[in-house]
Amino acid sequence: MLFSKSVLTTLASTLLATTTLVAADDLPAIEVVGNKFFYSNNGSQFYIRGVAYQADTANVTSGSTINDPLADYDSCSRDIPYLQKVDTNVIRVYAVNTTLDHSECMNALNDAGIYVIADLSSPEQSVNRNDPTWTVDLFQRYKDVIDMFSNYTNVLGFFAGNEVTNNNTNTAASAFVKAALRDSKQYIKDQGYRSIPVGYSSNDDEDTRVPMADYFACGDDDVKADFYGINMYEWCGKSDYKTSGYEDRTSDFKNISVPIFFSEYGCNEVTPRLFTEVQALYGENMTDVWSGGIVYMYFQETNNYGLVSIDGTSVSTRDDFNNYSSEIHNISPSSANTASYSATSTSLACPTNNKNWAAATVLPPTPDEDLCSCMNAANTCVISSDVSSDDYADLFDYVCAYVSCDGISGNGTSGEYGSYSFCSAEEQLNFVLNLYYESNGGSSSDCDFSGSASIQSAVTQDGCSAALKEIGSIGTNTASDSATYSSGSASGSKTSSGSKTSSGSKTSSGSKTSSGSSSSQTSSKKNGAVSQNDLGFIQTLLTSFGTISVVASLGFALL
Repeated sequence: MLFSKSVLTTLASTLLATTTLVAADDLPAIEVVGNKFFYSNNGSQFYIRGVAYQADTANVTSGSTINDPLADYDSCSRDIPYLQKVDTNVIRVYAVNTTLDHSECMNALNDAGIYVIADLSSPEQSVNRNDPTWTVDLFQRYKDVIDMFSNYTNVLGFFAGNEVTNNNTNTAASAFVKAALRDSKQYIKDQGYRSIPVGYSSNDDEDTRVPMADYFACGDDDVKADFYGINMYEWCGKSDYKTSGYEDRTSDFKNISVPIFFSEYGCNEVTPRLFTEVQALYGENMTDVWSGGIVYMYFQETNNYGLVSIDGTSVSTRDDFNNYSSEIHNISPSSANTASYSATSTSLACPTNNKNWAAATVLPPTPDEDLCSCMNAANTCVISSDVSSDDYADLFDYVCAYVSCDGISGNGTSGEYGSYSFCSAEEQLNFVLNLYYESNGGSSSDCDFSGSASIQSAVTQDGCSAALKEIGSIGTNTASDSATYSSGSASGSKTSSGSKTSSGSKTSSGSKTSSGSSSSQTSSKKNGAVSQNDLGFIQTLLTSFGTISVVASLGFALL
């Protein structure tokens, strides 16, 4: 049978298009056994050959402050061939926009054999190292990211935090990050998702690096990190295993019972970077302890860490790219297999508190939106709707000098947390305003604060009453019963009180301060600021009342 040239051309084009559309099978999930990663399908060991992949300036989506590299298919499809040229099997992204679609990039990465480790936080939503909180809103952010990426087998895992504690003055913040890690793991389990590992990424501070790794790797499986990353910049230029400090670091972490790897590396004090550390990292001296690393970073920016330069659709490889390519293609790490591998250590003792480490093993409670709603509805005296959140500080300042604010506070050093420490600033303010109102007799004049507060009809729903009763009036007890809040429901007991009057006053003191954040990189690396959240500031404000003894001392930091 004869075919015309045009018919043959059409058939060939159709076959080519069909072949192009055929996607690779889903990558096998990576699983954790002991202190190593393994492919779930054949049990062979997995070493991370990673590249940090997130630009500060590219792909600014409309109305977003996040430059999401996984939501821009034009860019990720442009870059994947270059990532493959340096044998990349993992990329790290620091923030994603949960309102955007990531399927095209995630599928393209899967087809290229590349896994993703994604941070759960974002520049605007993260645990602040100086004013740490673990709240309903922040937990929702983490859940949204988990939900968005749970169905991709090429998600190696999630980071619950990045460089939150960065020296011995803010180690208490790690308790809040570990709570976030715990709750993220439990959420993955509760949703019936596959067992996606959740870990933490630390800086390399000489005072805290060892106790911090021990802290996140210690405890029961439901609270400890599944893996641990350290941002490592000790090897600069032409160095060696001993001189660089790699020998000491390997000794420091030899007993870590979970996989540990360089979550960033690539010192640029000497340029172009030679990447001679690659042979050490994947060599016989380190592979018993370390599971590879992630080069910082793909994009060339003002901090001069890029492997490539981008100009629109054009990609230009730099000397760093070529040097790294030569080194990474010349590794041959030893390989274990789950069939014969036996973990030498499965548990680790938590660090004791000392001058360099002061984080409690008792963690903040799991944020409970229903409990906050229950508490809020049961208040009679509440903040007026026309009061700006910028003015909350003055009210907290005044009220917490007269009533206990322990119920809305949290202390990552002592391990003491109020039952409403995870609620929103407005809900917390309503709680202490109502406590002040009730402690002064419950007259309408006690709920005025120069017009800043007003009376509402308080309702204790049937699904709330048991939990609220157990927690108590000042919010410091623990409820064994769960709270269930029904929006719009009027069931339960209802209490009303007098109308608002013009009597009463409030004093004004204190000012809002800003502090460091978890998502920012160290000054020599990725640039970017993380904004302060309101609850973090209120925590600092309440802590300042630690020396006041009126009704109760306020030695806790608001969660």
